[in-house]
Amino acid sequence: MTQRIALIHATALAMAPIQHAFERLWPQAQCMNLLDDSLSRDLAHTGSLTPAMVQRFVDLAHYVQGTGCSGVLFTCSAFGPAIEAAAQATGLPTLKPNEAMFEQALQTPAARGRLSVGLVATFEASLASMSLELHAMAQARGQAVEVHTVFVPEAMADLAAGQAELHHQKIAKSLAQLPLCDVVMLAQFSMAAAQPLAQRHSSVPVLSSPDCAVLALQQAMHHD
Repeated sequence: MTQRIALIHATALAMAPIQHAFERLWPQAQCMNLLDDSLSRDLAHTGSLTPAMVQRFVDLAHYVQGTGCSGVLFTCSAFGPAIEAAAQATGLPTLKPNEAMFEQALQTPAARGRLSVGLVATFEASLASMSLELHAMAQARGQAVEVHTVFVPEAMADLAAGQAELHHQKIAKSLAQLPLCDVVMLAQFSMAAAQPLAQRHSSVPVLSSPDCAVLALQQAMHHD
């Protein structure tokens, strides 16, 4: 019995990267894609998560539950609290896009006492919420973590315009703005294809969220 997994996207740019990760790491999974690209536009416009926006996430989760999905993965990183509300509403194994990547980052050995983490984003609105999420996760584990963030302007527009190479180069170059970290994370799912080039520019591990998420969801659903 193949399990059906819902992939819920707030931007079309996240769709190919997660699809590729599933093809490589869990080809047996049956994926269903649901896209509401007004979510990221509305968030950028309002600047914060409104109750109405949280309700939209709950509605989306109920919808995919009704189609028979047994696991849910949200791919847009700026909506943490809304995703938590959606998970509570359905009770299905539900993954935030960066949860698994954060877990992996927090397991990195710290070279200088306190773990130092770099977070690179192409969608500026996700930096604040992701930093908070990472600190909360570290705190829950009794861990102290320093988070250094970098926003890469225009890279997302390059990717949307079909300029993937330019997108990758801007991300790789932006790593030079970070102080010495133990591990670097690429915040957006849409950044995954830039990982190999970013890794070449970095002396520490560079993590991308789709791979981490696929493996974690596979584990969560097999334990279920």
